[in-house]
Amino acid sequence: MKPDPQILGRKWLESKNVRTTKQRLVLAAMLVGDGKNRHVTAESLFEAVSNAEESVSLATIYNTLRLFCEAELLNEITIEGNTSYFDTRTDQHPHFYWEDKRELTDAPTETLRFDSIPKPPKGTEISRIDVVLRLRNT
Repeated sequence: MKPDPQILGRKWLESKNVRTTKQRLVLAAMLVGDGKNRHVTAESLFEAVSNAEESVSLATIYNTLRLFCEAELLNEITIEGNTSYFDTRTDQHPHFYWEDKRELTDAPTETLRFDSIPKPPKGTEISRIDVVLRLRNT
């Protein structure tokens, strides 16, 4: 029997003590309801919600994605300064950005190596390292 996307969405929200609302449950079910990892933009999520004949405004989607990031349910990856992708996989891992398709996918981590990284300025710490490898067709 297939798990219910609404139940998976509710459990995902409850895992970080995020208060459930109708709109948050709709978005959570879309993001994690099938158990797969996702890389979405607010606009692509809005389109998916609309295609599912649910009613959630684009402004609510933006606000909810930010809330999910603050709760550490999602990671935000910014491409070109103005496009944000929201990743349901929250561990440290690299990404491929497919320039032709404007799509973000996970990249393999097995061969990624850092011999050293710069020391952060005094009074700061590195919170995360985002690695995005940009790809284009040749």
